[in-house]
Amino acid sequence: MIVGKGWVQGVALVLVFSFFVMGILAYRTYTASMPMPAKVVAADGQELFSGADITKGQELFQARGLMQYGSVMGHGAYLGPDFTTEYLRHAATSVRDQFAAQGMADPQGAVVTEFRTNRYDEASGVLTFSPPQVIAYNEQLAYYTEFFGPKSRDNGLIPNAITDPTEIKQLTSFFAWTAWASAATRPGHDYSYTNNWPPEPLVDNHPTADLVVWSTLSLIVLIGGTGVMFAIYGRWSRKIGWHSEEAPAISFRQPGEVGLTPAQRACAWFILVIAVLFLIQTLVGAAAEHYRADLSTFFGFDLASILPYNLARTWHVQLSLFWTAAGFLAAGIFLTPFIAGREPRGQGTLAYVLLGAVAFVVFGSLLAEGLSIHGVDWATGPFFAQQWEYLDLPFFFQVMLTLGMFIWIAIILRGLAARLKGESKGNMPWLFFFAGLAIPAFYAVGLLARTDSPLSVAEFWRFWVVHLWVEDFLELFSTVMVAYVFVLLGVVREKIALGIIFMDVILYSAGGVIGTMHHLYFSGTPVEHMALGAFFSAAEVIPLTFLTVEAWAFMQLGARQEAKADKPFPHRWAVMFLVAVGFWNFLGAGVFGFLVNLPIVSYYEIGTALTANHAHAAMMGVYGMLAIGLSMFALRYLIPADKWPDKWAKVSFWCLNIGLAWMVFGTLLPLGILQLYHSVDSGYYEARTLGYITSPGNALIEWTRLPGDLIFMIGGVLPFLYIAFLGVKYFRHGRTVYSFPADVLYTELAPSQKKRGWAEERES
Repeated sequence: MIVGKGWVQGVALVLVFSFFVMGILAYRTYTASMPMPAKVVAADGQELFSGADITKGQELFQARGLMQYGSVMGHGAYLGPDFTTEYLRHAATSVRDQFAAQGMADPQGAVVTEFRTNRYDEASGVLTFSPPQVIAYNEQLAYYTEFFGPKSRDNGLIPNAITDPTEIKQLTSFFAWTAWASAATRPGHDYSYTNNWPPEPLVDNHPTADLVVWSTLSLIVLIGGTGVMFAIYGRWSRKIGWHSEEAPAISFRQPGEVGLTPAQRACAWFILVIAVLFLIQTLVGAAAEHYRADLSTFFGFDLASILPYNLARTWHVQLSLFWTAAGFLAAGIFLTPFIAGREPRGQGTLAYVLLGAVAFVVFGSLLAEGLSIHGVDWATGPFFAQQWEYLDLPFFFQVMLTLGMFIWIAIILRGLAARLKGESKGNMPWLFFFAGLAIPAFYAVGLLARTDSPLSVAEFWRFWVVHLWVEDFLELFSTVMVAYVFVLLGVVREKIALGIIFMDVILYSAGGVIGTMHHLYFSGTPVEHMALGAFFSAAEVIPLTFLTVEAWAFMQLGARQEAKADKPFPHRWAVMFLVAVGFWNFLGAGVFGFLVNLPIVSYYEIGTALTANHAHAAMMGVYGMLAIGLSMFALRYLIPADKWPDKWAKVSFWCLNIGLAWMVFGTLLPLGILQLYHSVDSGYYEARTLGYITSPGNALIEWTRLPGDLIFMIGGVLPFLYIAFLGVKYFRHGRTVYSFPADVLYTELAPSQKKRGWAEERES
């Protein structure tokens, strides 16, 4: 091992502790979450609906893309209502009006007692609704018959989206169950199964003591942890970080001097697919955004009949995951021969097979999702039915995607096999493989979130993908790849890169693994999920703060070496995209993420534009910029030096960052702040209504996003697509090789050359 074993022991300690806690939380999720009743009956014993109806309604909610239209228990999309909140408000209002009509002295107090009384019998699995609740349920059946039928077009859905009475009953039953759990008192406590979410005064849902206390403790963790981090950094700054050791004086090999393997040349087609998917993602995203500015028409065209909001958002979210993940696959394949020093025969063919498999999964799943949302009769089951948000692709394609990623890691292992022999498992080649292996392994966990899983259980496993896979293990692989790029370029020594990798793993995992639970504050899980999720998610901001401090040294690595050599640094724009990753990581994931993660803030904010603000800044700002940066690194070698469009790389970089900043600061952040204020001031239910979301003031802010989106798409995406096209146009150009020298991308200057270079640097 190049570094001390203490690093490995530190990583092992953090991971063992974190996943031990997650194991306990998994057990508690299965045993102490809100119960699924076998049946729901009226006071006279007549069955209103069954547990099977609830499950069918949940599956229908996913299959028809309603989770990409509105939300349930706060999770989902942000155009439609939160159906848990809406049902609870309507039912509570109905019961209050019934009591008032009966001449009851205190109808409001009676409503509180009615909804907070827990009538679930755990022994029999029977949940009893009181007579007023039964009347409210039947009224909601009529309401949702209109909502999803004759009025669906006015609500932003396809015309007559759902008209089958059985399906309406199943959906309403699903909403009714979640609303019951949000008000009924959890046994042994004085708050509901959802920690009194949503805030609803009609049923006396108000912030609990846990919400306030753990929010306060989270702030203490953030402030104290940041102070400790800076103390450590001040003490050992010369031994940690990018600038901790003087790198050797080197001369960069220019792109035309570096031969490429067949698999590396195949990456040109990966990158073109990435660019095309990126363009499609922005177009359907713009369509989804337009619905928030003008619900009724798309510049006079009836877009909703073909591409309704929920389908546009489904594709937008799915494509954001597809093209960034494809960027990681391409980067892994491109870097592997440089790391191994050779490429086995047939690796290029395997890369093209993987590309075909990716195309099948991407376009097959998008088509299946469209058929599922449009309610085509035969588009059901694992081949077609849409699933939970972010895992929307049907189960069959989810399995195929998982297998595809395992095929990718097998390709990586095949390429690295010779290098891994005799190499310590704590050194960079093995870390590259282990970090890559974590990508399919932790995505596969999402297979446990089946469409018929109880809601709390499904949310637990779903967020292992949405948070743990994305924010921890993709972050780990990103760190390893970026560090390896700089090692391959000769900018830093492998020992320094290893220290950075191990430190990042410890810092990210210390908060990121258990911090996954900040998504489950109000999902029917016991209160320890909220306590631990809040406490550890606050710690996630600390490493992002540290990396921001390091960003300046990171940005100057190439420039320092360029000053010592007679050849230019060839990866200016790749490095600039990586610097942008650091900026957006701190702002989008750190600042905006922490803003919505505090329990007391999330209580009023979940499912609002502030969530979208965090998601856009973090997803595009971190993984989008990283995928493009790594693509630029590969394209620099794929495109002949005299054909390299440096001007368009510059335009793409600045327009993507300006467009994203415009999107965030010009639209999403102000909309989110206004919606949060309205939620606290007027009520969460009011802040999630279409009437508020499409109000003239909000619509005006939505329209002001248009210039930024045009800058992003025309000035940012299209130049990247053009550069990717050049990569395919010239992908056969230059020497094809199967082995590389030890220092493939640079040559170290001789001592006399070093002295001359350093003297010139001092003189300048």
